[in-house]
Amino acid sequence: MRKIFVIALREYRTAVRTKSFIISLLLVPVLMGGSLAVSILTEDKVDTADRKYVVIDHSQLFSEAIQQSVKQRNESELFKPGTQEKIRPSYYVEFVTPDSSDLLKQKHDLSEKVRSKELAGFLEIGGNVLHPDNDLSNAYVRFYSESSFLDEAGNWFSGPINNHLRQLRMQELNLSPDSVKELFYYAGIENMGLLKVDEASGDIQDAEKSSPVQSLLIPYILVMLMFMLGIMGATPLITAVMEEKMEKIAEVLLATVTPAQFMAGKVLGSACVSLTTAGIYIVAGIITAQQFGVGAMIPYNLVAWFFIYLIFFLVMSGSVFTALGAACNDNKDAQNVSFPAIMPMILPLFVIMPVLKNPIGGLATWLSLFPPFTPMLMITRLATPVTIPVWQPVAGLAGVIIFTALTVWAGSRIFRAGILMQGQKPTLNNLVKYIFKG
Repeated sequence: MRKIFVIALREYRTAVRTKSFIISLLLVPVLMGGSLAVSILTEDKVDTADRKYVVIDHSQLFSEAIQQSVKQRNESELFKPGTQEKIRPSYYVEFVTPDSSDLLKQKHDLSEKVRSKELAGFLEIGGNVLHPDNDLSNAYVRFYSESSFLDEAGNWFSGPINNHLRQLRMQELNLSPDSVKELFYYAGIENMGLLKVDEASGDIQDAEKSSPVQSLLIPYILVMLMFMLGIMGATPLITAVMEEKMEKIAEVLLATVTPAQFMAGKVLGSACVSLTTAGIYIVAGIITAQQFGVGAMIPYNLVAWFFIYLIFFLVMSGSVFTALGAACNDNKDAQNVSFPAIMPMILPLFVIMPVLKNPIGGLATWLSLFPPFTPMLMITRLATPVTIPVWQPVAGLAGVIIFTALTVWAGSRIFRAGILMQGQKPTLNNLVKYIFKG
């Protein structure tokens, strides 16, 4: 054991004393939250250049209503309250008569104007939009632009159009707006958690509003942190072991330690570096949350589970990458085996959203009990506000322990056979042969 710890300590000191370790500490939060931070910082940095739209109104009902709404918007919604800072573009709308002889060409010409930036977009309103039951195929409102799905103008135009349709229908029914005002009130549903009993006083506590931070952000942060630590901690072992093998450093070390001790020291050292990084991030995250007054949202009871699963995840991944590094002869071999080895770490990310939407569903439950996926998916489930049966994380941990033991055993067999062997490619057949025949 002493030799294992000596190798692990050497690996740990070598890693944490480098500039790359400091850079990686800064890189992980940038990769995880960089896009979110940029979107927040640039929230008000929008293009405020004037935008011109054309409307083809087959119904001939909306010219006055839309023009009036556009005028009101341009007068009251373009500037930040209390300042003269323009935060939205001005809209200008022109109504054109539909070309009944060749409507398709008319819309094509308008599309060309959008492409040439003469227009920002155009709308087409069907002739039976007021009474859709008469002819549903002509009861449409279409917004055309180069990126209509992301263009907020389409959503804005739906407001004045639908408001005017509502007024026209009330007029036909001889109803005054005041008499049916409550008919159009929208009752929003507040998303609440569950009531619980205060452990100190025994009193029943009322439910609190469900928070997207607890439901989405915390699980996402934890699973991405585990993934990044695995990628940054385990994958470099392929190159590190391969280089020591090529430079004959491994031969010198194996004169004093066994292959199993050599491999264990490498894996343990790499795992300790990742655990150090995780500890820094977890502590920094808790302090930051408390400073912003949202410390109560942190699931402190999950911290222990996170580190337990992380340890086995790192040992599992590290054993695989260390063994593959010993089986490689050059950089080309390392590149060929890296992607298949990373896939078990990437695949859980593809099912994160289904798991978050239904953490106690059959898909989430069984995938989280599949050992290669268990660390990431079980942490995702435990981080949600949904109560997960106690037996599931325990059963998942038992499966991970067994699978990690098998991975370490198989990895050590491959490492022992490959570390001094030259010329043999790390093919699947060779790796299987190393495991069972040595």
